[in-house]
Amino acid sequence: MTGHVGEAPAGVTGWNGADSALWASLPVPAFVIDPEARIEDVNSAGEGFLNTSRKALLGKAIWHHVIIAPPIDEAVARARDNGTPLFVNDIDVGAPGRAPLQCNVQVARVQGVEGRMLILLSPRELAGRLTQNHSAKSAAQSAIGMAEMLAHEIKNPLAGITGAAQLLSMGLSGDDLELTDLIVSESRRIVKLLEQVEQFGNLSVPAFQEVNLHDVLDRARRSALLGFGAQMTIIEDYDPSLPMAWGDGDQLLQVVLNLLKNAAEAADPGGGTIRIRTFYEHSFRLRRSDGSGKLLPLQIEISDDGPGLPEAIRDDIFDPFVSGRENGTGLGLALVSKIIADHQGWISVNSEPGRTVFRLSLSRVPTAPRPVPIPNAPRQE
Repeated sequence: MTGHVGEAPAGVTGWNGADSALWASLPVPAFVIDPEARIEDVNSAGEGFLNTSRKALLGKAIWHHVIIAPPIDEAVARARDNGTPLFVNDIDVGAPGRAPLQCNVQVARVQGVEGRMLILLSPRELAGRLTQNHSAKSAAQSAIGMAEMLAHEIKNPLAGITGAAQLLSMGLSGDDLELTDLIVSESRRIVKLLEQVEQFGNLSVPAFQEVNLHDVLDRARRSALLGFGAQMTIIEDYDPSLPMAWGDGDQLLQVVLNLLKNAAEAADPGGGTIRIRTFYEHSFRLRRSDGSGKLLPLQIEISDDGPGLPEAIRDDIFDPFVSGRENGTGLGLALVSKIIADHQGWISVNSEPGRTVFRLSLSRVPTAPRPVPIPNAPRQE
């Protein structure tokens, strides 16, 4: 299938405009490959999935662009030889330069065209992340009420305990002084935790305006290199043509700082590498349960080469009080998830040893509706 919409692709019989329109309308990435596994056609969803134009993909080896782990090229070849369909569920499918998604892959022969195979990719991660984001936001809202109550009730007696310990320490020395110092330091640590909980609960509604994401990322990078990320190497991989985002710059800065800090704390003591990447994915759309959709084309990926997230908490990492670090509060990523949800955006994570990628998907500045021309309106001189 190498024709444009409404044209008959080369070698395909019985093709008409309705067939071509149906091909272009498929909501999942779809490819037709020849007997040598070269791409003969790709639909618009496939272009968006690979972030590459149809023209650039035609004639190229599909397995160089659609990266499946473990590989299924031999299974596809057997399906072609045997004339049988192939279904592979829950397999990682990615592309050069982007983190893999868990997909269902369906392969079948193109009827009436010898040796041609149709490949459909059905990303499952999107539905999973939708449930995950909704659950994380609900959990965050529940934690807010608890935070406001506990912070008020606990901070007052802690202040009395700290003051009493400081008074006692004035007449003590040696081991006894060490104990009162421990009481003071631990009380202050708890107060700091409660202040984080209060911050989590008192986050204001985003003040939406035009935001230059690269300015936000540069501010976060400079702050990280001067503080918690001083031992890290931070690489910038920006798309200079990225349009303005629609959001709250200060809150998005807080999101990026939390993700950078998370990556820095996961690194070896000697440091590691963090890569900040931006790109535009024109086909990324979030569809809600009511059927409405929202385009989220602005993508930010923050990746690190640390040990990865512990498998036991990987699916719950955005829930409050879930942490992979000893003495971690488990509030940083929950706060990130809440801010992105308030921006009607999307956050996901893909993690394995040596590579963890957090991806943010945000909307661009909404376009103002064009004025409707008035027929026979008098011309302004």
